Amino acid sequence: MPPKPRHDAGFGSGARCRVGAAGRRRRVRSAHRFRPPQPPRTRVTRPPRGSSAGAGGVHWLPSTNEGVGVGKEPQGPPLSPLAMREAAATWKVLIADDEPEVHDVTRLVLGNFRFADRPLEFLSAYSAAQARQLLVDHPDIAVVLLDVVMESEQAGLTLVRTIREELGNAFVRIVLRTGQAGQAPEQEVVATYDINDYKDKTELTASRLTTTLYAALRAYRDMRAIEAHKVGLENVIRSSARIFAQHDTREFANAVLEQLTALVGLERGALYCTVDRDGTSGEHFHIAATSGDYRRLQHDDAATALPPAIVNAMRDAYRDKSHHFDRDHYVLHFTDSQQAESLLFVGEAWNLSALDFKLIELFCTNVSIAFDNLHLHEELLTSQQEMVYLLAGAAETRSQETARHVHRVGCLAQLFGRALGLPHKYCELLRHAAPLHDIGKIGIPDTILNKRGAHTSEEAAIMRTHAALGAQLLGQSRQPVLQLAAEIAASHHENWDGSGYPHGLVGPAIPLGGRITMVADVFDALGSERCYKQAWEPARIRGYMLEQRGKKFAPDVVDCLMDHWDAALALRRELPD
Repeated sequence: MPPKPRHDAGFGSGARCRVGAAGRRRRVRSAHRFRPPQPPRTRVTRPPRGSSAGAGGVHWLPSTNEGVGVGKEPQGPPLSPLAMREAAATWKVLIADDEPEVHDVTRLVLGNFRFADRPLEFLSAYSAAQARQLLVDHPDIAVVLLDVVMESEQAGLTLVRTIREELGNAFVRIVLRTGQAGQAPEQEVVATYDINDYKDKTELTASRLTTTLYAALRAYRDMRAIEAHKVGLENVIRSSARIFAQHDTREFANAVLEQLTALVGLERGALYCTVDRDGTSGEHFHIAATSGDYRRLQHDDAATALPPAIVNAMRDAYRDKSHHFDRDHYVLHFTDSQQAESLLFVGEAWNLSALDFKLIELFCTNVSIAFDNLHLHEELLTSQQEMVYLLAGAAETRSQETARHVHRVGCLAQLFGRALGLPHKYCELLRHAAPLHDIGKIGIPDTILNKRGAHTSEEAAIMRTHAALGAQLLGQSRQPVLQLAAEIAASHHENWDGSGYPHGLVGPAIPLGGRITMVADVFDALGSERCYKQAWEPARIRGYMLEQRGKKFAPDVVDCLMDHWDAALALRRELPD
């Protein structure tokens, strides 16, 4: 490759380099010194009326702020910690050129340059290979001032492809600078390569370089802002989906805190409180979920567990029925269609950007909808549970047993399911489904169902049909709880050793719900008085359950009963006949 001609550093109104008679290079100053243009002063303002930050005292730098001239200080109220951190941040500019003079003069001309109240941070590379490594190490480089000809005639152009295709960096703004325009024609280069500007070093004065950098940084900032909004919206969608998946108040509250923390990177944590309105003593805030620094306050009464300042902030938001933002905290207020209310407190509002507030506002809109859906879901479950108990109670009443029996069986089945480590959702279904285990008894004649003496072989055969009758009745529904109830009805008389009915299933072949419900049913029935027997004492029941372990009952379920014996007896006392 022919030797690369030497050019001045490319700043027409600034410093120039000349070659003297002896071939030595000397620096000559032009008649006037370069001074960057003076854009309007940056002002720190409160959020505009109607923004998500309301009328609170949060200060931020608007995204439209641009360059601040040398010697100019921002006007207005003191900066928030977030704004001060942003002011201390820099725009990274990579100078990729094999001429050291170009690096020196570029730093000299742009040394006092500021954009959006942030100075420049320069990185230097003297070859395409060095530039590539710096771009890998610093993915947040905003602008590359790139020489076309370095270690090879195409080094700069090859690096452009590497940046866009290999590194996948579409954000960095690339300004090509060349002292050999003939080797890389402008029109051809701009049409072929993904660059943002093309300058001949001989025309790139200090003023033009400054203008070029303003344009490049403005484009980089806007692209990053668009990407941040896109990523933020994607996070809101993902977070909202997880919120909508919760169907339990406590899980819902924990999910809200978890997703909000992930969405905006909260460090101190947050509080989620429900509101209990009392006509005589006013409102009470109950801590439903906590995270971070507030985790130790789980499930306490807010008025006694929290500092007065936090309680007062929550009370203000509750009474105004609106979100409240202040310099060091914010409180979000939610109301569902049934007028149930809840509050979310976060004690680090100063650490949030304008974008964070917008994302929180959108997220909270979805939380409000999910909160409403949660209460509707809970009402539906309550109605469904009441219908199950009424239906199961009707069957038990026909056999002169109490409706409390089926209620206890459901609670015991849930207890054993949890002890076995089964999923929470399955245990909830089990609690609602197990009470229907004997629903098939509605098809058994009263003379057989309530007979005081022993059944004849024919009567016993008829009595055993209640399992199949119940499964047939419940199996017509597609609802998960009734599908599980049908399975339980069909299998809760199957014995572990295969001696049960209706199918004589053995061991693990018996559905899990049936195994659990059988132990719950027999334990509770033995302790209850029936028309054909007296109630057994707890010691006698315990002995029988252990005797039938591995014969009539599944061993692991009996073990759960033994491990939670006191809890099972307490449940009988809480729900007496």
